[in-house]
Amino acid sequence: MSNSSSSTLNPPSKPPLSSNFTPKIIFKLYPLPQPSKPTSKFHLKIKSLHSPNNQNPKKTLNLISILKDLPDWADEVQEKGMRKKRVLYNHEKWAEHRSSLRHVRHLVSSLSSRVVVSLVPPVLFFTSIAVMVSVYNTALYFDLLPEFFPVLRASSLPYQLTAPALALLLVFRTEASYSRFMEGKQAWTKIIYGTSDFAREVITCVDDLNDEVIKRCLLQYIMAFPIALKCHLLYDSDVRRDLQNVLEEDDLSVVLNSKHRPHCMIQFISQSIQLLNVEEPKRNILDSKLSRFHEGIGICEQIMGTPIPVAYTRLTSRLLVLWHLTLPVILWDECRWIVVPATFISAASLFCIEEVGVLIEEPFPMLALDEMCKVLCTNIQEAIATQKTIQGKVAAKRKKYHHEHPSNGWPTSSAEKIRQLKC
Repeated sequence: MSNSSSSTLNPPSKPPLSSNFTPKIIFKLYPLPQPSKPTSKFHLKIKSLHSPNNQNPKKTLNLISILKDLPDWADEVQEKGMRKKRVLYNHEKWAEHRSSLRHVRHLVSSLSSRVVVSLVPPVLFFTSIAVMVSVYNTALYFDLLPEFFPVLRASSLPYQLTAPALALLLVFRTEASYSRFMEGKQAWTKIIYGTSDFAREVITCVDDLNDEVIKRCLLQYIMAFPIALKCHLLYDSDVRRDLQNVLEEDDLSVVLNSKHRPHCMIQFISQSIQLLNVEEPKRNILDSKLSRFHEGIGICEQIMGTPIPVAYTRLTSRLLVLWHLTLPVILWDECRWIVVPATFISAASLFCIEEVGVLIEEPFPMLALDEMCKVLCTNIQEAIATQKTIQGKVAAKRKKYHHEHPSNGWPTSSAEKIRQLKC
């Protein structure tokens, strides 16, 4: 009975504990509104949450904040443009490309061009320098400044002597970038045609019914190789999204866990070739096709990893900056306030040429690699689907030809055809 009574008395002992515990919470929470420190902290949090909205109008009026935010905005727009997917040209695209209204269309779309947007910070900076030089010289002309301040002007002879050198430097810089673009384009052309030729060889050479599963997997690996190489070269590519419609899930997990995905696809292809029941000469032919893949990986990684010598790029940039910093001083005597639009036009044109050279120096974002891989997979899948039909058509023509032209070389007469049909 004592045990039962003690057990019955234990549960009521908990509510007093809980009742004693709740006042402690109330006691801790109750003094919080009274001191000034917690309320000040609370108000500070509200101000910090709304501070960006309250400070945005002030930032727009602050020239220093604008100059700090413009490069980040221009770089963000440029990087988004670099990730934009390119398209392959067709007849409609070529007709639009050579249209007589292309100049108007290009002028209207200038503000949406990433090249033009990336030029906003340097062009605005050098135009502002020209405005300050013009204001300073104008103030001296109207005696608004002391006389001992010098007028910012100089002879244009040094610019006339160095202008050809700057032009040649820009031409050589752009030509070197274009050669890298063409090298990357040729490398991907070889990869695409090599992949198509490899798939055709597998479709025609592997005809054993026991190899249907390996043949199907091998064709999947061949189609997946250019996609894996494209994701390896392009920044911020979604490998799972691009390969999930080509590879099976177990194969895809192995590719995603590998450090070098194009090499992983080559291993899949090589192991599948070894499992085929084909003659040794055919196996050697299929193995030799992998050399094109290795060559393509080497060329693309070399282009991606080794830019134009950095000293060349730095020299071009430094000369352009020094040229436009001193351009308003050189043109002041002849142009006066026209130095402002002259500096704007010069900076926009010369920096645009340099910017295009920098963009095409990395050729792979400029190529329509997604469309190339998509067209390649479509062509291979169509070849697989029509293989049996085309093979049956060709075999029927061969049978018909041998039936109409016997081995003696003489055409079969009508009487012999009737006798063969009766037999």
